[in-house]
Amino acid sequence: MQNTENTVVERELELKLVLSPERSVPVPARLAYRTDDPYAVHITFHVGSDHPVDWTFARELLVEGVFRPCGRGDVRIWPTKVDGRNVVLMALSSPDGDALLEAPSAQVSAWLERTLRAVPPGTEAEQLGIDDGLAELLATTAVSDELWLRDPWPSEESQDGDA
Repeated sequence: MQNTENTVVERELELKLVLSPERSVPVPARLAYRTDDPYAVHITFHVGSDHPVDWTFARELLVEGVFRPCGRGDVRIWPTKVDGRNVVLMALSSPDGDALLEAPSAQVSAWLERTLRAVPPGTEAEQLGIDDGLAELLATTAVSDELWLRDPWPSEESQDGDA
């Protein structure tokens, strides 16, 4: 059954843009999760420009990345320790450039836990109403199947007088 009430789980936090092993700069960011888009997480980076940078990727990828290295291509995530602190590293690639961001594990994990309470893993499709939509679509299709089976251009050889 589709959830008609949209819930948003947000968290403001400061990430670090890693420029080199010795140097990083703080980047304010907002993590957002919406129950009307239950498979995705959204991260907005405020990088000192007129327009923030938005990234969207699978929530499952971030959940896994808190515990073990995962991802390929544009988004790769893995846990590590930096100066004795538990952090999650996110490597993001786009045609505009690459970025390595460091996020505090405890804050990301606490936020993810809130998203998992809002929509438990395995129940995402229920939020979208996919089953209800398919049932409705298939119910109307069954009635029209008769039309699909008819020949839209009966040939002159048709013997049954359906023309």
